Amino acid sequence: MDFAFDARTEELRAKLLAFMDEHVYPAEAVAEEQRDRLASPWDTPAVVEELKAEARRQGLWNLFLPDAEYGAGLTNLQYAPLAEITGRSPQLAPTALNCAAPDTGNMEVLSQFGDEQQKKQWLEPLLAGEIRSAFAMTEPEVASSDATNITTHIERDGDEYVVTGRKWYISGAMNPDCKIFIVMGKTDPDGEDIRRQQSMILVPRDTPGVTVKRAMRVFGYEDHYHGGHAEVIFDHARVPASNLVGEEGGGFAIAQARLGPGRIHHCMRLIGMAERAIELMCRRAVSRDAFGKALAQQGVVHNWIADARVTVEQLRLLVLKTAWLMDTVGNRGAHTEIQSIKIATPRAVVDIIDRAIQLHGAGGVSQDFPLAELYAGARTLMIADGPDEVHQRSLARRELKKYL
Repeated sequence: MDFAFDARTEELRAKLLAFMDEHVYPAEAVAEEQRDRLASPWDTPAVVEELKAEARRQGLWNLFLPDAEYGAGLTNLQYAPLAEITGRSPQLAPTALNCAAPDTGNMEVLSQFGDEQQKKQWLEPLLAGEIRSAFAMTEPEVASSDATNITTHIERDGDEYVVTGRKWYISGAMNPDCKIFIVMGKTDPDGEDIRRQQSMILVPRDTPGVTVKRAMRVFGYEDHYHGGHAEVIFDHARVPASNLVGEEGGGFAIAQARLGPGRIHHCMRLIGMAERAIELMCRRAVSRDAFGKALAQQGVVHNWIADARVTVEQLRLLVLKTAWLMDTVGNRGAHTEIQSIKIATPRAVVDIIDRAIQLHGAGGVSQDFPLAELYAGARTLMIADGPDEVHQRSLARRELKKYL
């Protein structure tokens, strides 16, 4: 592969870096001040809407969608370095560009598998940033790392489907602008092929029987900017049969199609988070003295910074290779690399952020620096999109097949 960025990527990188410096970083403190004055912690600060308007004006909008009909038409390799930049301010930048999860994955699902009515009703307002969405898969009563365990029922009743189940850690569901859930459940729980038992269906938030019960915290944080992580009850919620996404039994395949690009996006944003942590680490090291000399002169600090730089460069190359393979041979051809980055990136970035926290002392775990929140986000990604151990299991089996 060619590691040089093409002309379009370079142009967008330059625009996005300037957007971050001129608009996003200054907005971080403003957003916190505005949030403290909101009637509800889940309402969107005014500065976020201002960022969205400016990003759209500059053409930095829907960059994640490879389909030029709906988005910027970028390849995975072109989008990867842009996602990295947004990871430097993960609470604001992805939302400002309409490139925040779970909306990105949901828009991909609708663009690939939705019918024309579903696209008009839900995809178009999502693309315009007028509404938000949530993806309801994980359940508290089963090990959701194995999607075949899911117990939510999607039962056909005439011209309707009836959805019954309990979901949790449903990202984005606390946001009042979240208007639609893509729900994964079983339409054929007794089917012989366990990978054809599940389906996906669209359930509007205002459907009778849908209750957003509570916000789930992550390491004590409530992710206000992305709409939190909710527990949601579906109690015999009825929706038209036309709300089914794709075909009955296609839910597992749709989930796999959704998660491939999502893992690339997460991993590139994680690298951006690591870069922010390294920057903060270096600034702290040259500004503080301990035991008669600057922290930047301490040998252990040298090791932390050097190791962090080596790690980030390695990770970036692996993620870029993965993006290139996805573009050239497809998600199946990049299966090993997709799993590799999902295993390696969160683990390594957690370690880098942890060292940055250590260097900041008490400040590192406080709200005065973004490090504690970055740590919580990175650590969570060792579980989200499938726990690391699931990917290790699959990757090891693939390797062992070569010798059987």
